[in-house]
Amino acid sequence: MYSPKDDETQGRMEHALARACDHFGTTATGPVSWGWLGRTIGSRTTDDRWLRVHCGEIAKASAAMTEGIVVAEERISGLVSRPHLHGLHRWESDPYVFEGELIDYIAQPVISPETPDLVEDPHLPDDWWSDLRNSLDALADAEPPRTTIRQEWADRVFPEFLGIPAPAITERVTGHADLQWANITGHPFVLLDWERWGAVPLGYDPAMLYVNSLRVPAVAERVRKEFADILETDAGRLAEQIALAEMLQAVGRGWYEELAPHLRQRAEELTGVTPPTPLRA
Repeated sequence: MYSPKDDETQGRMEHALARACDHFGTTATGPVSWGWLGRTIGSRTTDDRWLRVHCGEIAKASAAMTEGIVVAEERISGLVSRPHLHGLHRWESDPYVFEGELIDYIAQPVISPETPDLVEDPHLPDDWWSDLRNSLDALADAEPPRTTIRQEWADRVFPEFLGIPAPAITERVTGHADLQWANITGHPFVLLDWERWGAVPLGYDPAMLYVNSLRVPAVAERVRKEFADILETDAGRLAEQIALAEMLQAVGRGWYEELAPHLRQRAEELTGVTPPTPLRA
């Protein structure tokens, strides 16, 4: 999906993957998978698991690195389709902190391996959509480890990227908080990457999936149909504004060039205001 940003990052992460393999007494096999800017590296292992290593800076890292996958094992219902954790190894090598997660190997590939937003219709069956809805409904009942989308962030970002003040976020549920097409497998449905899960505005997960589908209108409409009871409410419209603000913030940092016009058009439809031009391109 991604690649390391430079040779130094690649060497550091490949060494970290080897160290994690030694800790768990296993060996990486097959091609490696890279996360955004090379901050994560993953590989299938000889014991038929998946080993994923995340790297962060010690000065910026927090308990959130382990809160995701570990607390998910403790608090999330088995009704949520996700990989399970079999081992965790955390270590520091100044100025970095690393975390290796040994989890279930999921053979089914993600729907969009090249980009989080959708570029073509995956023609998902009805039972896939039911599994998605059932997983999100079951997740909503879990006790969250954190508040993922904060009012202070919305207050700062809405005027800059939507051109409107941020409404108050009054309704929250527990959500995945990174529901996009690079984190979801095709049939059978499995939801990956649990680093960010927590308390989110009501409707945020389906809203984020919707705005990441705007380049494929048929799928975008299917998302709206499946979650109409949420997205067509005041809370759902606010959640969609939040998702658009977050994505337009990423556009301002140089991401989502092809999706950007669709995000701007939808933001104007929703708010009646033309989004400001990003300060950073």
